[in-house]
Amino acid sequence: MQSEQSIVYWGQRMNITFLGAAKCVTGSSTMIEAGGHKILVDCGMRQGRDEKLLPMEAGFPYDPREIDAVFLTHAHIDHSGLLPLLVKKGFRGPIYCTGATARLCSIMFPDAGHIQEMEVEWQNRKRQRAGKPLVEPLYTVQDAVAATRYLRPVEYGDVVQALDNVKASFVDAGHLLGSASIELYIT
Repeated sequence: MQSEQSIVYWGQRMNITFLGAAKCVTGSSTMIEAGGHKILVDCGMRQGRDEKLLPMEAGFPYDPREIDAVFLTHAHIDHSGLLPLLVKKGFRGPIYCTGATARLCSIMFPDAGHIQEMEVEWQNRKRQRAGKPLVEPLYTVQDAVAATRYLRPVEYGDVVQALDNVKASFVDAGHLLGSASIELYIT
C-alpha cells in the first residue's frame, strides 16, 4: 500500500510518500521529496502476510538511480532488507545509519543474500521438474556485500551534512542495538 502527503513549508512543497508499513506492519519505507532531493527513510522487506500486498517482482515504485540518500533507522530486515536490491538496481548514494546498525547490516545483508540464493535454488528444482521457467533471487550475497559499501556510520547526536541542503541527527530509539529516530533538517 502506498500513501502520499504533500506539505508546503516556507513556500516550498515537500512530498512524503509512505511506500511500506502503511496499512501493513512490515516493509517500512518512506520517500521524502524536498529541496530538490529524493530521500528514503528505510528500505525494508515485506514479510509474512504483508509480502502478498505488493510482491517485489513488481519492482520499486521509483527509479533507484534517482534516490540521493537513504537514512536507515535500524537493521531489522523489515527496515533494511531491500537495500541490497536498491543498490543492485542502481542506487549509488550514501546510506546513513548508526555505527552499530552498519555493523549489524554488514552481517545481515550477506546472510539475507545467501537465504535468497538458497530459497531460489530450492524453488528452481521444483519449477524445473514442473516445466516452469526458472526464477532469480531478489539479490545475491555479492549484491549484499556491494550494498555494505554504501553504509555511512553516524554517531548519536551528531548533526551530519548529508546533502547540500539536508542535515540529519540520529537519536537513540532504544528498540534494538543501534536503532535511531532520525531528525531531518531540510532547507
